[in-house]
Amino acid sequence: MRASVIQIAVNEDESVEARRRRVAAMVREQAGSDLVVLPELWTTGAFAYEAFGREAEPLEGPTYEAMAKAASDAGVWLHAGSIPERDPDGPLYNTSLVFSPSGDLAAAYRKIHRFGFDKGEAVLMGAGTELVTVRLPATTLGLSTCYDLRFPELFRGLVDAGAETLVVSAGWPERRRSHWTLLAQARAVENQAFVVACGTAGTHAGVPQAGHSIVVDPWGEVLARAGADEEVLTAEFDPGKVATTREQFPALKDRMLGLQPPRRP
Repeated sequence: MRASVIQIAVNEDESVEARRRRVAAMVREQAGSDLVVLPELWTTGAFAYEAFGREAEPLEGPTYEAMAKAASDAGVWLHAGSIPERDPDGPLYNTSLVFSPSGDLAAAYRKIHRFGFDKGEAVLMGAGTELVTVRLPATTLGLSTCYDLRFPELFRGLVDAGAETLVVSAGWPERRRSHWTLLAQARAVENQAFVVACGTAGTHAGVPQAGHSIVVDPWGEVLARAGADEEVLTAEFDPGKVATTREQFPALKDRMLGLQPPRRP
């Protein structure tokens, strides 16, 4: 399986529409990959809070249309990163979109853990409530977004739902880059799954981004790692390694907590 991670630079001197066109062209260039992954909130920048309301769009808005067409043109499964979604009957959501090679919407995931500690995204956007997996021919994806990476219980839930490849779409800041790498490897090891983690480059509202997108195998080995600037990171891996790893080192079978309600004393 070939995964291509597009680490997009989000800079203020480029309009959202221009970036949308540019990214669609980059997706088309990945024809031949099985899976293409984009970062979180790449249309606006994850820290450009003042732009969320202005640039919010309905689920089937301009980004949806552009990415559906790009996925179909390239013939790839496309995790199109996330958009600020405007729900006509509710708040904004940080919503990820996954398209099939035919351009059909395969899944939408509303970010569960909002970042900001009572400001920023945490107050501007609503929280998702559902775990989302997507079945591809070779593997099952488990979807997550940025701050979700700090909450291992979410990934346990995805694994229980059948996930074998955990996709993290992010706009992670440079000042916490060491956490990004550490947590991506930890989620791979503890869940015996592949992790495909895509971040942004550039600067969002004065916040330098970490870049350093990463692909990790079920043993925690780094298969590919990007630098700080915009680039396309490609890794090839055997999805069957998940089953082999879980069979050879069946740690998941020894789980004792979280599998059933505790007994009353």
